Amino acid sequence: MNADFPNISILGSGLLGGSLALALAAQAQAPRVRLWARKAQTAADARALGIDGATDDLKFAIEGADLAVLCVPVGAMPALVAAAIEAGLPATCLVTDVGSVKQAPHRELAPLLAAKGIDFIGSHPMAGSERNGLSATSATLFEGAACLLTHEGETAGPRGMALEAFWQSVGCHTAWMSPAAHDALVARISHLPHLIAASAARVCLKNPTDGRFGGGGLRDTTRVASGNPDMWAEIVTENRAALLAPLRETIADLNTILSLLENGDQQATLQWLAEAKQPRDTLQSMHAQKKFPLQAG
Repeated sequence: MNADFPNISILGSGLLGGSLALALAAQAQAPRVRLWARKAQTAADARALGIDGATDDLKFAIEGADLAVLCVPVGAMPALVAAAIEAGLPATCLVTDVGSVKQAPHRELAPLLAAKGIDFIGSHPMAGSERNGLSATSATLFEGAACLLTHEGETAGPRGMALEAFWQSVGCHTAWMSPAAHDALVARISHLPHLIAASAARVCLKNPTDGRFGGGGLRDTTRVASGNPDMWAEIVTENRAALLAPLRETIADLNTILSLLENGDQQATLQWLAEAKQPRDTLQSMHAQKKFPLQAG
């Protein structure tokens, strides 16, 4: 257990919120965890999964909280934070989030919380799945995942170190960056791959029944296209400023291979494919050896 946060409130009962509650409950010296859900039935379902502190009562969920983790869509965070403050969120509580973009939370949440003397530091555990909801939760979801921590200014101080230790305690390797640097990074390594997978599903599975003849390559390439469309529409729209350039770069790269094939240039096509193989092999090697260059000390 992280001694800095003996009382933890998780606001949002989806995949990340539910999995975080389960991961914390599995610790040798588990903190007190309260998981807030908007609906009473969802809270009951969470309790049935073993999350004893699940509730639909926001006031009860945040009572005595040392750390509050926002696990709702980024667009829903300002209203939830306002409601939590109204319900009595302690001024000593550190607030973080698990949103896929970071400039918006820092812009909208930090001033709202600062007005009440409450600190905000951004978090983004890269531990999602194409599946959603409590039925997809796992106590091991965060093991081996990167968690990107964001803060405006040079350092987040002791509270930032405590938050970093918190994420490491559930299995994450961590790195710090500015909100803008975060959004530029995830545009390339997360949001763009989702759009490419969605495009592949639209084109390759134009006739869905053709998929029965496909192998692992088709399934792997299109897997994340099964993600929640509402959630992903919000993510890519919110991060569009960072996403447009790599998307245009991808279109230009596809035009390159289109031209090579139109010209029947096998040698240049070989070079194009070889240039793609090298970074993918490097990524595979990093994960096999559990070597993560971004890991913070």
